[in-house]
Amino acid sequence: MHFRFRYRVLIPLVLTFCLLAGCSAPASLTPAKSTETALSFDDFSEQFFRTEIASNTINLHFTLTNPENYGITDAPISLGSLSAQSADESRAALENTLAVLETFDYDKLSVRQQLDYDILSDSLHTAAAASDLALYDEILRPSTGIQAQLPVLYEEYRFYEKEDVEDYLELIALTDSYFEEIIAFERRKAAAGLFMSDFACDNLISQCEAFLKNPEEHYLIVTFNNKLAEMTDLSDAERADYQAKNETLVRENILPAYEKLANALTELLGSGTNDAGLCHLPKGKEYYEHLVRYNTGSEKSVREIQRMVEEQCSSDLAAASALMLASPTLATECNSVRLDGMDSVATLHLLQEQMLAHFPAAPDTEFTVSYIDECMEDYMAPAFYITAPIDNYEKNSIFINASTDPTTMRHFTTLAHEGFPGHLYQTVMSYEAGLSPLRSVLNYPGYVEGWATYVEMLSYHYAGLEEDVASLMSLNQSALLSLYAATDLGIHYDGWSFSDVLAFWADYGITDSDSLRDVYELIVEEPAHYLKYYVGYLEFLELKEEAKKRYGDAYSDVAFHRAILAIGPAPFPIVEKYLDTYYLVDQTPSTE
Repeated sequence: MHFRFRYRVLIPLVLTFCLLAGCSAPASLTPAKSTETALSFDDFSEQFFRTEIASNTINLHFTLTNPENYGITDAPISLGSLSAQSADESRAALENTLAVLETFDYDKLSVRQQLDYDILSDSLHTAAAASDLALYDEILRPSTGIQAQLPVLYEEYRFYEKEDVEDYLELIALTDSYFEEIIAFERRKAAAGLFMSDFACDNLISQCEAFLKNPEEHYLIVTFNNKLAEMTDLSDAERADYQAKNETLVRENILPAYEKLANALTELLGSGTNDAGLCHLPKGKEYYEHLVRYNTGSEKSVREIQRMVEEQCSSDLAAASALMLASPTLATECNSVRLDGMDSVATLHLLQEQMLAHFPAAPDTEFTVSYIDECMEDYMAPAFYITAPIDNYEKNSIFINASTDPTTMRHFTTLAHEGFPGHLYQTVMSYEAGLSPLRSVLNYPGYVEGWATYVEMLSYHYAGLEEDVASLMSLNQSALLSLYAATDLGIHYDGWSFSDVLAFWADYGITDSDSLRDVYELIVEEPAHYLKYYVGYLEFLELKEEAKKRYGDAYSDVAFHRAILAIGPAPFPIVEKYLDTYYLVDQTPSTE
């Protein structure tokens, strides 16, 4: 799931969801004595994929429409586990999987297999590097936390056949016990002196209370009934039975789970020892470095990233100043931009047409645009895309906040970010390029969110604006994102206080202390989160400049974008490593 991140001030951003609770490699895999006795690499990766995806019903359902076609049958219904025992087992499985991976003769693998090997190796080593920092993680965050995302996934859980309804009912029955594990995890964090700040805790309690409103007509009851109404293979008696079971489970399992969570958080209020950046915790700086590496996919150090962010900000502001000097009314024109106010679907179709000058055409695909439920509007992102199954990516879902004004550029760029040429397009094009199933369980937010931010900047030029107006608005957005990224780095790595944040933003003419307090608190709650968008975006800009130097007259935006999409989500050094292989004038990448 890919969310457009919610700014509490000034403008919106984006984020990603992954409910994988850790690496759960196949228990039957053991290090081979030689490459001759090792599993074939494809067999190994397929077995890893099957075991990993089957360990969590949410991930399984949203990744595969027909699991049996991938050798997955009778997978247990599960939301995963957050227990200490499960964490120990995951660490052991991680070490085991790395040992098996290293038995393969890399030079004997095909190019496609080497790409998968490199990405899996990076993913496993990144996880292993932070295996002793598990209690520094926070699974309850305002936008990316389990408590925020699980209801959306329940709401969007698709019913292809009757068995899906039965699986769903069995799944939501686990909510209460799963939330007990969340509460136990938060208590372990509190005992270790790593519990969240009071303001973060208060925000989560309020979120739970909002979710608990209107229990008689709760949206998880209404949306369930709506999905059943669309199923033609159910008898009236079956439909009524399922509706009754769902209502009971929502009222006696899901809602009590959120009530228990709110009560537990209330009891833990005051347990937090730090209401500032991660660097104030004993191993907080080390953990933040891990988060930066994981969220951005960049090999750069934090200091190098800080310099990159600062340099791009200076460049954008200089370019914006030059435009405004040449045309003194340009800023006023930008502030008065209003679009035709097309509905979301029509806007996405327009974007599909306008993008063709720079991007390869997408295959035929269907998409729906729905509104976020009102009770979650204050806590969810203004928009998000739910990743399509790898075996049914013709159908896609985008959710958008109903309060978004369709005449604004924000509405237009949000749909570009979530749809075309953003998340929806990137997902479909990568699947169409033939990525192996293994890749669907390896999460690279910097690539995914960086891509969506990169194309969002280009989308200003697809809205029918004057070229200078589009350029200035894009430069302004980029510069603004750089301030959020710099603030994230400053708070969590350099220990900025709220006063430091005020002083930093004042240098750019922004002095609203109430709004900046919201910015400060949100960044404390969501460390390294802004970086996946902005640093990922800057990494794509660097790749593009490198491609122009390499290919000279043979360079084209269409060829560059096709190559990037065919490589798929990966750390940026790996994307660059394989760029030559996939950047071919005839657009037919060599994979052998």
